[in-house]
Amino acid sequence: MSLAPIHRVVTGHDARGQAVITSSGALPTVVEVAAIPGTVFHEVWSTAESPALISNAADPTLGPLVLPPPARGTRMRFVDIPPDTAEFLAHGAARMHEAFAQIGDAEASTVQGDSPHPLMHRTESVDYGIVIEGEMTLVLDTSDVLLKAGSVVVQRGTNHAWANRSGKPCRMLFILVDGTYAPDIATALEKSV
Repeated sequence: MSLAPIHRVVTGHDARGQAVITSSGALPTVVEVAAIPGTVFHEVWSTAESPALISNAADPTLGPLVLPPPARGTRMRFVDIPPDTAEFLAHGAARMHEAFAQIGDAEASTVQGDSPHPLMHRTESVDYGIVIEGEMTLVLDTSDVLLKAGSVVVQRGTNHAWANRSGKPCRMLFILVDGTYAPDIATALEKSV
């Protein structure tokens, strides 16, 4: 896709406690999902606890791609999503286990024969999704909504997919926060399986 590369600046502290830039440049982890050509994950940062430990530790984005945030942590990423194609809509569901396995969470895929979109999935997290460039349709079990640049979705652990029906690439920014389902929602989800 032809979207601009992401420039990341990371700050830290020197031995005297002075604020310094520890890195500035391209993201070290940018991965195209093989089963969904054109879908590119740009890993920005993650934390592994709350409150987040403020340190000069190593870059947490190095290593394999993982969809959900760490337990009690957060994950920030950009995702470039190509337009849906007729071939993907017709045959994409068969590749979703492979796609979600590549992004570290094969169990996230919830797609079934009657699913409204091949990318249906769910994570036990609160996700803030912001459309940066282009258009995206948020698809839920029984409804969908068109999102344009500047739209923000607060995704609270629901079954969903991102459908690009615009014919042009879309870039979204996601901030994922580890979560736990409330007992009534957890019970309802268990009954729906």
